[in-house]
Amino acid sequence: MSEPYYQDDYVKLYLGDCLTEHREWLDADVLVTDPPYGIGWDQPAYTFEQGGKTYTTRKDTGIRNDHTTAARDAIMASFAGRQQIVFGSPMLAPPPGTKQVLIWKKPLNSGLFGCVGGFRRDIEAIYLLGQWPKKPPSESAVIATGGSVNAAGGIGHPHSKPIPLMESLISATEGVVADPFAGSGSTLVAAKNLGRKAIGVEIEERYAEIIAKRCAQEVLDLGSLA
Repeated sequence: MSEPYYQDDYVKLYLGDCLTEHREWLDADVLVTDPPYGIGWDQPAYTFEQGGKTYTTRKDTGIRNDHTTAARDAIMASFAGRQQIVFGSPMLAPPPGTKQVLIWKKPLNSGLFGCVGGFRRDIEAIYLLGQWPKKPPSESAVIATGGSVNAAGGIGHPHSKPIPLMESLISATEGVVADPFAGSGSTLVAAKNLGRKAIGVEIEERYAEIIAKRCAQEVLDLGSLA
């Protein structure tokens, strides 16, 4: 077994390919991940104003393995039968075996490219798969977050998810969390905030370094868990 790129009392992060090099994430209880969607995403730089301030986003040529859903599907197949929370594009069909689709309503300045009729592309799908306990339907399937997309991108990753969003999803599960497409580390940070153990894998070292710094800076507030 290889040494983690980063490790603390709650988080283990491995640098490399989650399909061929590091399979430790398969020991977890629940999969919570934001994988390559299979849409061939890229984004030019653009400038916008919000709240009296001017923001400029970075140009991004895309993420690895995003031209098909093959990487996503391989991960999900490896975790078949267990709880899975997987982000995806609402423009594509849900993965086979999807039990329910949640919607993340993104911040106000998102979805500016590729829109039609003046409607922003400001939602993402969240697929629930595997075995889920029966509970009273007390939560909305639409999860809204405020803030700015620029604030997320400023972390250094174009698809960083808000910590409160990830905390709300992880709170619906139990056990060790796996994120084999760790990205900016929001899943791992959220799990740590909740006092949950998590195992992540990230293929690009520039993002693994961001994750390590975020996890090292997080201070677990045990009082909030009481």
